[in-house]
Formats: sequence, structure tokens, C-alpha cells
Amino acid sequence: MNVASEWFARGMSLLRNPQQASPAEEASAATRPLAQRLKSTLRRGAEPNPPHVLRKLLEDLRATANERVSEVEGARHAKEVMAWYATATAAQRQDLWQMLCELFGPDAKRLDAALVQCEKAQSPSEQAQAEIALRRALVSERTRVLQRFSVPEGGMRFLVDLRAELLALTKADKRFLLLDAELESLFATWFDMAFLELRRLSWDSPASLLEKLIQYEAVHDIRSWADLKNRLDCDRRCYGFFHPKLPNEPLIFVEVALLDHMAAGITPLLDEHAAPEDLAKATTAIFYSISNTQTGLRGVSFGNSLIKHVVETLLAEFPKLKHFATLSPIPGLRSWLLKQGDKLLAQWDDKRHQEVAKALKTQAPVKMAELVAAAEQGGAQWKEGSVLRNAVSWCAAQYLGRELKEGRPLDPVARFHLGNGARVERLNWGGDPSNKGMKQSLGLMVNYLYDLKRLDKHRALLADGKLPLSAEMEALCKSK
Repeated sequence: MNVASEWFARGMSLLRNPQQASPAEEASAATRPLAQRLKSTLRRGAEPNPPHVLRKLLEDLRATANERVSEVEGARHAKEVMAWYATATAAQRQDLWQMLCELFGPDAKRLDAALVQCEKAQSPSEQAQAEIALRRALVSERTRVLQRFSVPEGGMRFLVDLRAELLALTKADKRFLLLDAELESLFATWFDMAFLELRRLSWDSPASLLEKLIQYEAVHDIRSWADLKNRLDCDRRCYGFFHPKLPNEPLIFVEVALLDHMAAGITPLLDEHAAPEDLAKATTAIFYSISNTQTGLRGVSFGNSLIKHVVETLLAEFPKLKHFATLSPIPGLRSWLLKQGDKLLAQWDDKRHQEVAKALKTQAPVKMAELVAAAEQGGAQWKEGSVLRNAVSWCAAQYLGRELKEGRPLDPVARFHLGNGARVERLNWGGDPSNKGMKQSLGLMVNYLYDLKRLDKHRALLADGKLPLSAEMEALCKSK
């Protein structure tokens, strides 16, 4: 067989079964640039989409982004892409993501010109004009495409689910960071608290909504319908936040217990057989579960007034409430102690190491793994005021009161509440003795206090890289 015949035979083979490419061809296909694939006639090896499908996708995306077409026409093209996406494989969808990242960015020449204008601007008037030009140059075709996708019915659901797929990729895969960043930025505006509706859930709410509460509860699993009914009893309040573009899909659930004290443990709150609290004596609202239901909205803050909105709603119904606090898990504590704990214990002097080693019946210097293992076993040596309990409490206080990452609290729950203006109020030993609580934080829980007169002050402290702490927590942090 001559060279031409071999080439023709190989080409026909690929047409009949495009997956039967040689390893070398598959390797080259994996690295073939998108621009080259768009100009090709045939798909190579393991490429997810044939060139004609890529070209049709690009045509629809450009029509969606076109400023000259109406919102209705742009939405029609967006719906065609959404229909294709619904039946596409994961690999095929990534071709769409790649297009949005590589082919729909800002106009490079316009952006360069705006940057030059910013560098040359001297007077306030020139600086203002330069900033305006830069803002306009940064609005990319990608932005317009995503905005147009949000218009048709089901479009917002499509975008939220798309970002959930992006977030499921490994952290090492950085090909689609631009698309993720663009979506997060748009969601931060679209899902601001000003656009969300707060609704109360009760035992009389539609069953479909109650089932979603069970499904999405992320802090303390709802074990049964009796458990759910307890959380919706007369001394409790449960609220959902909804967006008009996702009318029947709760974004956040907030569960509240009305008490006459600041709760120190979750077990009494989840006791299905406990008598309801006397609402006439209730002075304190305890937020014991806040669940974000949409993976695609991870990292979106919903503004810094989410809890304040719930507080205002509670005060309208119960004007005698004086205190607003959480009973929160510390999900990153145990893993952080095991990774960073020995560095932390290096701050102790020899005397402290000897005291703790004696209580552990081991040799100084103490290793964090030994301290964590002993805490998991419990026992009489962990009673209130004991050397071991004080040692672990100090470690937890360091985690909550001193540890920052890029100027923000290291613990994710702390990031949320301190970002909303709370302060770290109190550690609670044995607050969550469940298996999950022990695995997360050795059973410790924390109260974050919302002092309504100091929310802005606490946010300002956080902006300066300082974690707002109560006097009790500050003293615990210093008690080496």
C-alpha cells in the first residue's frame, strides 16, 4: 500500500471510529490549540467535540454577546447553547468553558490604551476620566455572554450549576480560573442581600420545601421528621433566603432557637423530647445552623447584612430580645492542630510542657498528636480547670483569635460571622460530642456574638487584619 493509500485508510478509520487513534495522535490532540481545532475539518483522536460543533457553539456565543442584537434575540441564542450543554459530556462542556476563557476576554488594544491613560493622568479630572475608560475596557464579551445567559427562564440555574462544575475541578487545574472569577464577581452583585427575599418556614410549609431543608442541612443532619418538627416548634424560627430568578430554590437556611441564655451545647437544642422554651422569658436568639444550599455560590458573601436582616425580622416579632449569638462548629480546628500544632506548642516554656506531659503521662516536650489523641479519649483528667483542658482551649483560642490567611480568619465559619460584624465571644468545651463534632473540633463549639451597636466597628477591625474578640477570648489567647 502506498503512502497516499495509507493516509486515506487511516483517515477513514478515524471517521468511522474517532476514538481509535494512536497514543501519539491522542497526545497531539490533547495539546492542539482551540484556534487550530476551530479551523480544522476533522476531529483528532480524543478531542471531545468535532470542529463543526465548536464552530456552531462559537457562532451562538458570539450572537449571544453581540451588543447590536436585542435581549430577546441574545437570549434565544443563549437557550440554544443551554440546550446543547444539557446533553453534552463533561469533556465536551469544557470546550465551551475554554472558548469563554480564551475568545471572549476584554479588547486588548482598548485595555492597553486605558492603562496608558491611567499612567499619564495627573489632575483629578484626568484620573476620573482614565478610571471610567478602564472600567469600560474591562467589560468583556465574556461578561455580556454570562449576563445574557441570566435572562431566559432557567438561565440563572444554568450559571449556578456551571460554576458548581468548575469548583469540582481539582485545585491544580487552573485552565478556567477566568470563567470562575467572572461568575463569582457577577454572583456577588446578583445575589446581594438587597435582591433576596426572606421567608419563614414552618411545619405548615410545602412538603417540597421541607424536604429541601432536610436535604441541604449542612451543620447538624436532620435525622427524622420528628427532628425537623422540633426545629420548627413554637420556640424556634427557621428562615430561607430566596432569589427572584430561583423562586422555589432556597439559597440559605437559617435556624434559630429562642432562649433565656447563651447556649453552650448543641445536644439540648436538638433534643426532640425537650419541652418548648417559654417565649415570654426569651432574651437570646441563638443561630445554631446556617446552611448554604448552592455549591455554585460558594465564596459569594451575599453582602455583610445577612444576619442583621434576620435579627431585624426577629425583633419585629420579639422586641424583648437583647442578645444575638451563634452556637457554631469549628470545622477546621482538629486538622489544623495536627498540621500546625507542634509549631504552636513551641511557644510554651519548659514549665508548661512539663505540666502537660505529666498530665498526659508522657515525656516533654509535648507533641500535638499526643494531646489530640488524649482529647479524643476523654476522661476525668479533662474536667473544667484541668491542665489538659486549659491546654487544648488555649490552642483553640489561637486558631480562632490569631490565625489569618490573606488578612481573613482561617476558619471558614469564623470568616462568615466576623465578616458579618460578629466577634468571637466564648469557647464551649463538649459543645458537640457527636462523631462529626469530635472529628472536626474535638467536640468544641464557639459562640459568635452579634452586638448590634458594634457591627461596623468589628468589620473595621477585621479590615485592618485584627480579629474582634471578647475580653474572655483575649485573655485565653494570652494565657500561655
